[in-house]
Amino acid sequence: MDKDTRSKKVPGQSQVIELSRQNASSRIRNMAELGSMTPDELSARKILHPGMANKEVLNTFREIRTQLLRISGGRNFVVMVTSLTGKAGSSFIASNLGAVLALDKTKTALLIDCNLYDSSLNQLLDVEPDYGLTDYLAEEHLDINDIIYASGIPRLRVVPAGTHVEVGAEYFASERMSGFIKDLKDRYPDRYIIMDVPPIGLEAEARILAELSDFTVLVVPYGKVTEAQVEAAVDAIGEEKLAGMIFNN
Repeated sequence: MDKDTRSKKVPGQSQVIELSRQNASSRIRNMAELGSMTPDELSARKILHPGMANKEVLNTFREIRTQLLRISGGRNFVVMVTSLTGKAGSSFIASNLGAVLALDKTKTALLIDCNLYDSSLNQLLDVEPDYGLTDYLAEEHLDINDIIYASGIPRLRVVPAGTHVEVGAEYFASERMSGFIKDLKDRYPDRYIIMDVPPIGLEAEARILAELSDFTVLVVPYGKVTEAQVEAAVDAIGEEKLAGMIFNN
């Protein structure tokens, strides 16, 4: 393709792009919200918010957001948040990554609870969910919309873990799971998807879900793991998919 051909503008292209942006912005403004948590409620759940006293934490997550957007080239993405060990704070990181992405009023975020053995994302919901991810994967009559719930944070949605937690690896390796992730990503270009995943050093699920992710954030409990454990986790994820490591005290 020569230079002149590349530089030609398709008639009406800019108008089409602008209309698409306006439609997306209108859709986001009109998203149904069941109510927002108060700053005190968010603080009690250790969820960041603009008015929080600890600006250092808020700015740290904003920087993580900036780095992820840079790596993705501004496109929406699926990011897996995992850790080396249990109780390393990966659910805290995943939840707040979703919260900071949702601070942008032109974007939406979706948290998926894949941490079947230590589920915690229900704290963001005002209701007890009827269905969740594993119910959708096990029961073909369920629709994606049956398992997406509004949270107490504007523009942030949650897919809870569900009631079937006994064979997570088999569910996550299924064609229905890969189709689910693809559909979520393709449906809305302004949606960022965060998967809260079991420790990659302990469970097979994390290795399976890494294949469905665009990239991975690895949470490392500071001073509690060896260099060999970190290297093994990076090998399991694949260096090309590792967005970075967060050392958590």
